[in-house]
Amino acid sequence: MNKTYSLTPSCCVQSAGLARRLLWKAAAVVFTLFAPAAAVQAQAQQADLSLADVAAGKYYPQYVYGINPLSDGESYTQLSSDGQRIVRHSFKNGKELDVLFDASTARGDAKLKAIDGYIISPDGRRILLRTQTKSIYRRSYTAVYYIYDRDNKSYEPLSDGGPQQQPLFSPDGENIAFVRDGNLFLVKLLFGNAESQVTKDGEFNKVINGLPDWVNEEEFSTARSFDFSADGTMLAWVRYDESQVPIYSMQMYKGDAPALEDNDAYPGAYNYKYPVAGEQNSRVTVMTFDIQSRATRTVKLPLDEDGYVPRIKFTDNPDMLAIVTLNRRQNRMDIYAANPRSTECKLLVREETDKYLPESTYGSLRFYPGEFAYISDRSGYKHIYLYSLTGKLIRPLTKGRFDVSDFYGYDPATKQCFYASHEESPLRTAVYVSNAAGKVKKLSTAVGTNRATFSTSYRYFINVYSSLRQPPVTTLCSATDGKTLTTLIDNAALKQQTDPLLGHKELFSFTTADGVQLNGWMIKPRNFDASRRYPVIMYQYSGPGSQEVTDSWSMGLYPGGAFESYLAAKGFIVACVDGRGTGGRGADFEKCTYLRLGETESHDQAMAARYIGSLPYVDAQRIGIWGWSFGGFNTLMSMSEGSDVFSAGVAVAAPSNWKYYDTIYTERYMRTPKENPEGYAINPITRAPKLHGDLLLIHGTADDNVHFRNFTEVSEAYVQNLKPFRQQVYTNRNHFITGGQTRLHLMTTIADFFTEKLKP
Repeated sequence: MNKTYSLTPSCCVQSAGLARRLLWKAAAVVFTLFAPAAAVQAQAQQADLSLADVAAGKYYPQYVYGINPLSDGESYTQLSSDGQRIVRHSFKNGKELDVLFDASTARGDAKLKAIDGYIISPDGRRILLRTQTKSIYRRSYTAVYYIYDRDNKSYEPLSDGGPQQQPLFSPDGENIAFVRDGNLFLVKLLFGNAESQVTKDGEFNKVINGLPDWVNEEEFSTARSFDFSADGTMLAWVRYDESQVPIYSMQMYKGDAPALEDNDAYPGAYNYKYPVAGEQNSRVTVMTFDIQSRATRTVKLPLDEDGYVPRIKFTDNPDMLAIVTLNRRQNRMDIYAANPRSTECKLLVREETDKYLPESTYGSLRFYPGEFAYISDRSGYKHIYLYSLTGKLIRPLTKGRFDVSDFYGYDPATKQCFYASHEESPLRTAVYVSNAAGKVKKLSTAVGTNRATFSTSYRYFINVYSSLRQPPVTTLCSATDGKTLTTLIDNAALKQQTDPLLGHKELFSFTTADGVQLNGWMIKPRNFDASRRYPVIMYQYSGPGSQEVTDSWSMGLYPGGAFESYLAAKGFIVACVDGRGTGGRGADFEKCTYLRLGETESHDQAMAARYIGSLPYVDAQRIGIWGWSFGGFNTLMSMSEGSDVFSAGVAVAAPSNWKYYDTIYTERYMRTPKENPEGYAINPITRAPKLHGDLLLIHGTADDNVHFRNFTEVSEAYVQNLKPFRQQVYTNRNHFITGGQTRLHLMTTIADFFTEKLKP
């Protein structure tokens, strides 16, 4: 359950929308009649922050999108904003060096006007041009690809058999593998783009070759499960047999934006495989294919019958395929070295813990000539460890009482490790390099949140810095000393535009009655008056390992806290507190919610509300809470926690019982319902009799992630317990609840609800 419901650069679904603020217009008129002149002037400025503009992304910062570092170590490519050109830039100064593809001059029967994306071959001679992209789930999509030859500036279809998924060049650039309809295909460029079918057993809702099924894609953050050997002679993939996985059926209506005309007379249905906690997962096997002999083999992987394979990757040794496995409880990770021809496997490393391994463990795995490295929290904090390809621990690359947040890479030539960490504060990240002796040098200079993209030579990096009050600044820097070589984007115009509009932002911390220090941020109205008492809206996510409270521009539902500032302009204080179970503060803090999701998290939100209610400028009787996804779940839990500190709440796309959610995510933190019935009994449905405050439930009927059934079951529990509540259903909308005017309507509904319930 990854938190990606806000408008983000990589959003894989439809974009946003909104409308209607009549209650607040009336309230604003009353306030204006009695407000001092200075406050009236400030409110007039705030009125320019319209909800429609927020939802439409008017205040979204600019970024350098799609940076693709090239193998020369000195340059990177980027797709132009209009999709018409692939441009190569210098890592020294960011200047344009040349154009690798130009739709206006490229020749091909398709007459391409623009492209959606691209993949450059390892030798740089060819480029796969992505067009007609159609989203499936969070990371998956189909597209029509064309092979572009840079020498003759012409392109031709990758395949005439229909759209493709996840094409991949072989290391020598002479073959391309892709998936269509659950089967792997191979295109040999040296033989006139001859296409052959590697597998033939793929079938929707039964067998998938080379691509993860829904739950593996969603929870292991991957879209491709195949790879070429280093010499390009072998292909390896994960085969997912989901034939025994139960089907979940979503009813689909005609709706609008877009209208599904086939469902006009009768509703249709979308059926797909979705394993809920404790149910059957796909059976996975690892297969190999000898391209020359066309021999297909099954790797002799010592995998538990119900185990997972979250990653496979060929090393620089063509006879060594690295396979990562997890047991179903996800507290044991094994890394095997498999011979793709003999299919024999050798265990290299076993990582085991008493609770669970976070996704960063296998998600950070990187291979280098003779070595590999990954992040482990075995010390109590997330740090990077370097191993030989024989499985021997060489040394920890980082250490200390802080979490590493990103592993950018390791340079075998210089023995340097490049990473980002929370060394300065759990709320901040900086970019560092450590050498072979363990000496650490800080490369980023600005205090706040820093994220980097390094050149393949590790001589340069592009840094994106932001803070609570500073929109992202993108700079090109030297990886030797961190010196800024040039500024690519400063978002100065955005800062100038939003400074008079956004609310006053500040960070704070406090200690709960349990003796736990928690961190938070707060946005106050621009015309804040400390002698007044304000209603408060608390926003949170609270999911395991997540972080909402950081010194960064990406705070709240939309960047810069734009939605929260809109609420602040209407007379609210908006606050957010990261309780126990969230990330950036070590394994004990993050994993203390194990087996009992929602219990501690809701308690901490109640403690946060009590602290905020004690502030002299807060009306403790008018505190609301809201969240999306896990944040929606914790909203329901917090409102039925027993302390009755919340007067109102909004739960969007909320899980209501973990037995309705998927295996991988849920069992990572809860084990199965059979193993942990007491933990599963801690949920909003069983807590329904204790619900306190006015509640608004919001859900999309086509949510493939947190199913609509969560909404129906918890609402029925409230009905049977005579708990009044409101509900807002969005037709055919998925977990992101976007499309047409949907997002504008949703945000307006939330704002209007809190205005009605919390304003005096």
